[in-house]
Amino acid sequence: MAATFSMIGTIEPFLHCNLKKGDAIFCEANAMVMMESNLELKGKLQGGIMQSLMRRFANDESLFQQQIEAVHGEGDCLLAPTLDGDMQILDVGACQYTLSDGAFVAAQSGVDIRAQIQRNLGGALFGDTGGFMVMQTHGSGQVVVSGFGSLFEIEVTPDKDVIIDNGHVVCWDSRLDYKLSVSTSKNKGFMGNIINSVTSGEGMVLNFSGSGKVVICSRNRDSYQTWLQSIFGTNSGGRGGSNGFLNNIL
Repeated sequence: MAATFSMIGTIEPFLHCNLKKGDAIFCEANAMVMMESNLELKGKLQGGIMQSLMRRFANDESLFQQQIEAVHGEGDCLLAPTLDGDMQILDVGACQYTLSDGAFVAAQSGVDIRAQIQRNLGGALFGDTGGFMVMQTHGSGQVVVSGFGSLFEIEVTPDKDVIIDNGHVVCWDSRLDYKLSVSTSKNKGFMGNIINSVTSGEGMVLNFSGSGKVVICSRNRDSYQTWLQSIFGTNSGGRGGSNGFLNNIL
């Protein structure tokens, strides 16, 4: 038996986890909202010190993840992501996923989240897909991801490539091929694409091809932060300044 995941609520839901005695899950630090007394919460270097350091470097995630285990009997817990938004439960096994920064919420004990070097090093040069390293699922079970705003699945097929703004990508089927570029325009050359990106406000986009699904979110965290900065100002002074405030909430 494995712990079971379900959603409670329709807008910005909780992740409800039921664990039988002996079951365990792991989740991102600070994800736990409530748990019953039969459960125990521990900080753990998931995958060992090297994988923990690589995850920290690749995805700016916490060095220690939370492990929740049903030590004394069956129990329930509620988890929630850091940012406002939806969550989705994904089955891992026949299909593995690559996760964007901050997408990971929780996983059953049979799933491993590893940092590894991108196979697409050209895209990595732009840095917005985790740099030279990305987070990928391994093993079998369920993993839960979150995104800023609502989530939606897009199916990519061999006859239909899909272009998605980089800031809206939550995760994707690891079998998909992808290329990161600065523009959706074709045949304009490198400088032409940069100019088009700046003038159109497009920013970075990911072009997915092959067969598999991509999970996207309705809100862009970086755009939201820029908007907040325009409201609160961009004073770069000490921690008491507006940038310190924004960094604390984002």
